[in-house]
Amino acid sequence: MRLDQRMKLAPRMIQSMEILQLPLQALEERIEQELSANPTLELREPESVESDGQEQDVKPERAEGERELVVEDQKHDQSQADDFERLANIAEEYGDAWGANNYGSEGRRAAPAEDRDAKMDAMNNTASRSISLSEQLMDQWRMVETSPQLRAAGDFLIGFIDDDGYIRTERQELLSQAPAGIQATDIDEAWSLLQKSLEPVGLAARDLRECLLLQIDAHQAAGDGPDLTVERLLVSDYLKDIEVNRLPRIAQRTGLDIEVIKAALLHLRQFHPHPGRLLHEDTPRTITPDAVVEYEEAEDRYVARLTHERLPSLYINHRYLRMARDKGLDRKTREFVGNNLRNAKWIIDAIQQRHSTLLRVINVVIDAQRDYFDLGAQHLKPLPMTLVADQLGIHVATVSRAVSEKYIQTPRGILPLRMFFSGGTETDAGDSMSWAAVQAKLQEIIDAEDKAQPLNDDELVEALKKAGIEIARRTVAKYRKQLHIAPARQRREF
Repeated sequence: MRLDQRMKLAPRMIQSMEILQLPLQALEERIEQELSANPTLELREPESVESDGQEQDVKPERAEGERELVVEDQKHDQSQADDFERLANIAEEYGDAWGANNYGSEGRRAAPAEDRDAKMDAMNNTASRSISLSEQLMDQWRMVETSPQLRAAGDFLIGFIDDDGYIRTERQELLSQAPAGIQATDIDEAWSLLQKSLEPVGLAARDLRECLLLQIDAHQAAGDGPDLTVERLLVSDYLKDIEVNRLPRIAQRTGLDIEVIKAALLHLRQFHPHPGRLLHEDTPRTITPDAVVEYEEAEDRYVARLTHERLPSLYINHRYLRMARDKGLDRKTREFVGNNLRNAKWIIDAIQQRHSTLLRVINVVIDAQRDYFDLGAQHLKPLPMTLVADQLGIHVATVSRAVSEKYIQTPRGILPLRMFFSGGTETDAGDSMSWAAVQAKLQEIIDAEDKAQPLNDDELVEALKKAGIEIARRTVAKYRKQLHIAPARQRREF
């Protein structure tokens, strides 16, 4: 036996942290799930719920001349028979207008606008599924007149075309996986026919060289453009030299002038290196900012507001509150209602806590990064999460979850909130500078360099040192790759 103390997270605490970590779109989905699973949880409607959360008894106003339809037990009041008769004669009294306004084409009651299913509306407004690259290519291939043997081989090959439009699988491997009855000659003929038939030109190529040559040959065959003999020579024999920008070496071996080579490379830019992307573009990710940061000129400060207005406003149905207190209900029913009421209260509290924590964190970020909002990326300061946690009196893990996958809309664009939390270094002047600011300074130096003599990594280290930033060469190389900046040899312009 032993006596010890342990810290264990309750399930409610774990779920609360999950709610905090969810971005806005994921939170909307979570709320929809809770609404579907919990009958005590409902959307707040201003027409039926007062600001203090109490229910109202709303009675519709009747137009002049109307009287309320009351149907009671006939033995209680024989005069109620008139009401039954009036109800039965409504359709005849109002004719087609009654049926058109209250029933669908099949005689079913038409749902009023406020009772429409929001989920069905969302599904109807959702964009249809895009046609895949393989489906588009198969549609084109069906229009090509060929033998059944070659058609089957073409169907087989289309299954190996990747998103770039290439067939990168080796021929021998294709032959080993070919269906029974398809020979090597069928594969070769169908492959060639695919390259000639599919649009855009360049599809079904084995590599970049073949893809560009297919496009050049098709352009030359059309006869409606300039002569591309030099371009074909460069792609066919000197593609590797082009990739590493060795233009003087190409000029020496071909005898062509540098300006002629540069003009040919300019013509090559009209051809697409990944023709499959022209038919199947990647769907861009949709980002919904969780907060908006705006500048208030009158008070000379930046103010943040959350964008949770789009979230449904939740409340607990008071009928279930009365049911939970009703002693006349059986025990199982009361337990069911009680559990759902506790879950509903928890989800409402967790969402409110998420809003509060996120807004507090963003306000600290605004105060700490005022120079960034005023002056730009080079003035982004290091901001450890521990510092924010200490300032707010919360755990650093809470800060981490609060900024996870969150975006804010600022005067400088939509930015990930985590971007503002990074380490950094000190300049020679003693100022703190984040790593993102160092990258911005590196980008500025490279943009201003002499393109005929671009700076290598050692020279970039020296240029940063003159600016008061001392970092290692390997760090410069890492940041250059992160910024998608080529080495000095490939940046050189002749």
